[in-house]
Amino acid sequence: MRLLFAAALLLPACAQAQPREVQTSAGTVRVEVLADGLVHPWAVAVLPDGRLLVTERPGRLRLVSRQGELSPPLDGVPEVFARRQGGLLDVALDPDFAGNRRIYLSYAEPGEGGTAGTAVARGRLNAEATALEEVRVIWRQQPKVEGGNHFGSRLVFAPDGRLIVTLGDRYEFDPAQDLSGTIGMVVRIEPDGGVPPDNPFVNRSNARPEIWSYGHRNIQAAAIHPETGALWVAEMGPRGGDELNLVEAGRNYGWPLVSWGRHYSGQGIPDPPTRPDLAGSVHQWTPVIAPSGMVFYTGEAFPGWRGDMLIGGLRAQGIVRLRLADGGVQNEERIALGARIRDVAQAPDGAILALTDQSNGQVLRLSPVR
Repeated sequence: MRLLFAAALLLPACAQAQPREVQTSAGTVRVEVLADGLVHPWAVAVLPDGRLLVTERPGRLRLVSRQGELSPPLDGVPEVFARRQGGLLDVALDPDFAGNRRIYLSYAEPGEGGTAGTAVARGRLNAEATALEEVRVIWRQQPKVEGGNHFGSRLVFAPDGRLIVTLGDRYEFDPAQDLSGTIGMVVRIEPDGGVPPDNPFVNRSNARPEIWSYGHRNIQAAAIHPETGALWVAEMGPRGGDELNLVEAGRNYGWPLVSWGRHYSGQGIPDPPTRPDLAGSVHQWTPVIAPSGMVFYTGEAFPGWRGDMLIGGLRAQGIVRLRLADGGVQNEERIALGARIRDVAQAPDGAILALTDQSNGQVLRLSPVR
């Protein structure tokens, strides 16, 4: 008996975890742990063969097999500023990954005097999937500032092949309105870091040419609509006022001039309708959901959710499903998972993947119960 008990302790945690079921509008959904033992996993990218690349905020990039086996950390990841909300953040595959094996990483990059800022690096995943090669930084947020909050950031490739980088205000507030820097902005760059000639501020003096939109607080959820090609983001508000925004070139989204929430001190902020000259949100959440990670569902496993937006909820402790119609939110559903969800993705078979933001973080797999 003692030998059997000892052997059970040696089994991987994911092998011991029992799948559970949750009730949703799509029926009963099976929730199982695909992998665990991750330290604050932040982002997941699905490789063409079904394996996963997962970032850990302390600065590690891992490969997860289709059976849930966790690789040692991959070599070649840049040094990160792993303090508070900083560290290794998003991971994205190049649109031509099958041909060039390039991946992109966003992370908090350390600077002089304890400062930091969001940066984007790209490298090539080697054939053995054990390391990144030819790694170089292609873009850096300006300026670097002190503090460990509000780095953003999500990486999204637009249909034209340009790379969208969403950013936070670094808890600095006013710089989100200052076009001479890139704090509190969405930027649009070429895959090599260059500036597209049709960006809205290319020919404007005292403005960074890579800026696409500004006045954002902290965007950690972004996705391209599969039919329209439009960029959607969900960004974190202060005390209340998380926002769903349809991001358009050159628009000012208002932070910190307006907000549906209040400052943490309790001080009020003018409501967005008081400034009709600023871009308004499509939807807002008060109390907040703390959105992180977003995907438009296009799979076959949940046909009733096809075309819907799935958003990870840190405060919501689950996935928030939105159905969009007529430029707004037609329906909202909370899929309770009992854990802070940092990122969501779609598996090749249509299952939904979710990362839990924990010191013993997990990759969850959601599939329908037939």
